[in-house]
Amino acid sequence: MMINYCLNLSKKLCDYYHIDWKFVKFLFVGGINTLFGYGVFALFIWFGLHYGVANFFSIVLGIIFNFFTTGYFVFSNTNKKLFWRFLAVYSINWSISTSIMYVCKLCNYNNLYIIGAILLLPMAFLSFLLMKYFVFNRRPE
Repeated sequence: MMINYCLNLSKKLCDYYHIDWKFVKFLFVGGINTLFGYGVFALFIWFGLHYGVANFFSIVLGIIFNFFTTGYFVFSNTNKKLFWRFLAVYSINWSISTSIMYVCKLCNYNNLYIIGAILLLPMAFLSFLLMKYFVFNRRPE
């Protein structure tokens, strides 16, 4: 009941301020996906797996989990045939953000924590647009 109230209030605020409700849901679901991925990583570390193996499995399971949660809760589409497009968006995002970090390092800006923090919102926005138009083919309403 409280969750429905919060969702309805959030939707009304988005409508009032002309903010894309799907983008807000995308950010919320992204937070849940981040918690899931880290939870899997932490669980595997707790079981004694090497950090490289734990990281690999948390990424693989995280991408699968993200595909279904983002598809269902944000875009109302869980067509499994779209998974490869979803994976392509992850690859594009990784390539762009890593390239920007590389250029920053070439320019002698070495604080990757700040670079990563600055990239969070623009990369989330890019990811949202690619998923909306390339993966789940949802046109603006």
